[in-house]
Amino acid sequence: MLRRSDVANAHRARVQALLADLYESVTTSSEAETMAAIAQGAQLILNPRLPDDEINGRRARVQGLWRLGKRNDTFFYAPLIIKNNEVYETATTRRILEATLDNLSPLDATYREGVGPRSSASVTRNGLGLAHATRLLQSLGIGDPLGRAAMIDRNDQVWWFELADPATPRFNLDVYDREFALRHAVLQAHDAWRDGTAPFPTSPYWHRECEECPYRDHCESALTAKDDVSLVHFTTPEQQGLLHAAGIHTRRDLAALDPKAVTSAAHFTPDGEPIEMALGKSIERLADLIYRARVVTGGTFLRVVASDDVSCPTADVEVDVDMESYNDRTYLWGATVRTREPRPDATEGYHAFVTWDELTPEAEAQVFADFWAWFDNLRQRVTATGATFAAYCFWAQAENGAMDRALDTAIDGGASAADVHAFRTQKPAQWIDLHEHAKRCIQTDGPLGLKHLARAAGFAWRDENPSGEASMLWYEGAIVPGDEGLALQQRILEYNEDDCRATMALRDWLNDGAKRLPHRDEPTTPGR
Repeated sequence: MLRRSDVANAHRARVQALLADLYESVTTSSEAETMAAIAQGAQLILNPRLPDDEINGRRARVQGLWRLGKRNDTFFYAPLIIKNNEVYETATTRRILEATLDNLSPLDATYREGVGPRSSASVTRNGLGLAHATRLLQSLGIGDPLGRAAMIDRNDQVWWFELADPATPRFNLDVYDREFALRHAVLQAHDAWRDGTAPFPTSPYWHRECEECPYRDHCESALTAKDDVSLVHFTTPEQQGLLHAAGIHTRRDLAALDPKAVTSAAHFTPDGEPIEMALGKSIERLADLIYRARVVTGGTFLRVVASDDVSCPTADVEVDVDMESYNDRTYLWGATVRTREPRPDATEGYHAFVTWDELTPEAEAQVFADFWAWFDNLRQRVTATGATFAAYCFWAQAENGAMDRALDTAIDGGASAADVHAFRTQKPAQWIDLHEHAKRCIQTDGPLGLKHLARAAGFAWRDENPSGEASMLWYEGAIVPGDEGLALQQRILEYNEDDCRATMALRDWLNDGAKRLPHRDEPTTPGR
């Protein structure tokens, strides 16, 4: 957590420095300085300090204010925030206004078609923060009626949103107003409780932000004791409220519902449509929530497909690949090789290609070139004998992105982009994304990460704290000369090897033990 915060702060400071060089900007350190800069019509105000909205109790902090224009002799502004995360995802029916750091104005932005704001909690939270700042600016008489606001993401892309447009999903001003009113009412109710004029107004429920809350253990134990339905992964407070209103209070209650009845009218109750259909009209992807609850009540992952269809491709020579990166540069490519029978053209075991030197684009490209020379040579030798070859990763988007980034840097003897592309598009496939196979075959309680799935397959990491986040901290120590640095280098190599072996264990499980899992359409509890 501390490292993520440090990286985010460094990203924010770097972008603010770039903006300060590009525009006539003012950096303020007090409310008085900020309001003076606004009155003078500064084009860009960095680190603004805005007065509180005394009527509604709002206070807000953003990374910048961008001047949009002038109305009745008063300049009006849009808030902008700088975040170290991705903002958009594919959404065929949506579009977002995209600008650049050196051409920041929304008037010069162009629509990128086929994308929308990510549905992640962080992007929604950031969007609501922009809406909050917009309402504060409007209360001060300097806000944009269209509610224009900007997010600058980890790749320095600038995304503009019109928050006054109800079509803006999840964090438009209408959504924000409802959320603000709810929270304002809770605070007022707490004041009444503290004054002794009303009962305690709230009860715990689980949501994503609980993961980082200091009171997590207290609330989680209370919710677990009553099997609260909010513990089903990725439910929203709105969905939880609808479930409770329908009498669905526990995960066991939810698991007992019929997923097929969510979209089918085949099983009407005497009173009309089944409860599943009624809830399905208001709760998006209700069937997924039912299946996640069934995993918990059944105590095991479940099958999505028929037993014979749970599988993963195999080959005569199998290579499991994993890479490690730091600050969007890859310093280690690792692979384990396994053969179905002894072969002179393939050495089984773990192979690592790594640099502990300064992590420049050229160093990243060289590590990949070394890995690719070994990997492609192995592939060519194996296939030349008529044997089959397959390489596996988990979440190919990450490895493909690292490959593409390395290929963008020209070095002597570097890998050929055409060869890499040919390998990744080979038919039948030689580059296999295990995440896709697991997603097709296995129902979990929500998460579909390698750590979650491989443990179900019986795999255990040697490290007590195996995670990509932890490996970045290890890397920072690994590049420091000395015994401790060497020990951390070995820790990273073992962690990378274990990730490779975890994908091997996962695919073996998909071809064996996972076939015997119960199917998710088999009720795990008696019908309601």
